[in-house]
Amino acid sequence: MILMNEFTAEPSELKEQMLAAVNRVIQSGWYVLGKEVQNFEKTWASTIGVEQGIGVANGMDAVEIALRSLGIGPGDEVITTPMTAFATTLAILRSGATPVLADIDPDTALISLESATRCLNKRTKAIVLVHLYGQIRNLDQWVNFCNANNIHLIEDCAQSHLASLNGRRGGSFGIAGAFSFYPTKNLGTLGDGGMLVTSDAGISEKARSLRNYGQTIRYSHPYLGMNSRLDEIHAAILLERMGWLEGFTERRREIAKAYYKNINNPLISLMAMPQEESAHVYHLFVVKCLQRDHLQRHLQKKGIQSYIHYPIPIHQQESCLEIARDPQGLANSEIHAQRCLSLPCHPQMIDEDVANVISAVNSFTGM
Repeated sequence: MILMNEFTAEPSELKEQMLAAVNRVIQSGWYVLGKEVQNFEKTWASTIGVEQGIGVANGMDAVEIALRSLGIGPGDEVITTPMTAFATTLAILRSGATPVLADIDPDTALISLESATRCLNKRTKAIVLVHLYGQIRNLDQWVNFCNANNIHLIEDCAQSHLASLNGRRGGSFGIAGAFSFYPTKNLGTLGDGGMLVTSDAGISEKARSLRNYGQTIRYSHPYLGMNSRLDEIHAAILLERMGWLEGFTERRREIAKAYYKNINNPLISLMAMPQEESAHVYHLFVVKCLQRDHLQRHLQKKGIQSYIHYPIPIHQQESCLEIARDPQGLANSEIHAQRCLSLPCHPQMIDEDVANVISAVNSFTGM
């Protein structure tokens, strides 16, 4: 079976490095908010091209803390997309703000600027721009849009580690960027982890307080914060995995190139090519098919695992049926959710695996 992710096939050298990192933390006797977290915060922030990194418990918390650090909460509205992991919307709700869903562009599945414009009103304070599947596009356009409307741009970079456009990394365009280090992410740890990145000193200072119960100095709590701290062990593991990230990312791109070049089936559509090669890191390689469920069963019979990201858009979730949205509706998101399918695209795949996926996709003849 060709899996969506195959962690057991990772290089033995990397596994040894991670074990050594864990042992380093154990020997240090310091397990929370120590040198490993500080080193990883500085290293990742520098990699993204911003001044500060604030390690938190997960990517959802990074979005919530970014919003709260900006003073966004009850009475405020935040525009985002219905085609995302539920955590994006949940983070907005947890901040006390009201999410407003804009539709997507059908060729990229990214939020549509035209739809976002229809969602604007005097209560809009920010947009959470999700770099879905690992792609970043038209960032200058989004920066100009936010500046023109006096709202904040927050980047949800949970799937876009190292993606860059015009020489700048995703996470450095907005006032803040939110990263997830969940195990399946391009840069993942052996559990949950996340980081808020920013070059704004005020946001950084407040975020460090909010992640640690709202504490500024020991036992002084001027804010009602939360317990959301990146552990020393996860930070140490991530520091080691960073050394492999560029190579793993290049392998994902090689696989994606092979898919774009060789998948040739009239029943299956590919997503739009990236604006430039560096702008997509292929956390997911997604195709579209009118007979998506039949395609998935066909691939399963051929020994190929596939997933649907995401089968139920946010506004169709039982808990969000009344959520605010583009007054013209979210038709593109609904259509995409019915047709999208993610193919295996991870750095442990060998060339034979890639060829088998292509062959299986091309052999699909429908019902």
